[in-house]
Amino acid sequence: MAVLGYARVSTVEQTLDLQRDALEAAGATTLYEDKASGKTADRPELMHCLKALREDDTLVVWRLDRLGRNLQDLIRIVAELDERNVKLRSVKESIDTSGPTGKLVFHMFAALAEFERELIRERTLAGLEAARARGRHGGRPAALDAKQRKAALAMMKNRDMSVAEISRQFGVSRSTLYSIAAIQKRTSA
Repeated sequence: MAVLGYARVSTVEQTLDLQRDALEAAGATTLYEDKASGKTADRPELMHCLKALREDDTLVVWRLDRLGRNLQDLIRIVAELDERNVKLRSVKESIDTSGPTGKLVFHMFAALAEFERELIRERTLAGLEAARARGRHGGRPAALDAKQRKAALAMMKNRDMSVAEISRQFGVSRSTLYSIAAIQKRTSA
């Protein structure tokens, strides 16, 4: 029944000392440390740590956000640990999944975070729908107005100038002109 610790900081400039001290105080005898953003999936020391854990071992982290890239990733990792009968302990949140209360608290946090994410999504969709009802549309403004689009399409059809020359004349990229042509083709078909 080993106690392994995992620590992570987001940048090379940050120090692991605080986490290291907390993990050692929590009984971790072996530490795995990454210096990588939580957004990246490339956390080699976490992978080594997860492989080293055996049944009845405990993984200690300073905070839950050090372990998962996002909530789904965290829940996936904890579920995998649970399947392998590995316990998780978070020092800052005082969560310990070795008992039923710790598992309940972890899943309540996860459920509340999921609920909050769904509320944000619903509010965002309602706000977009309300804006559309008022005639406002999101996204980037059109690079060319209707008159400029018509002129650019005529020039592309005429083929007196290359697409690169036309794009320089209108101050847009070639891909913008190709997109305008594709949209025109779809709407006229």
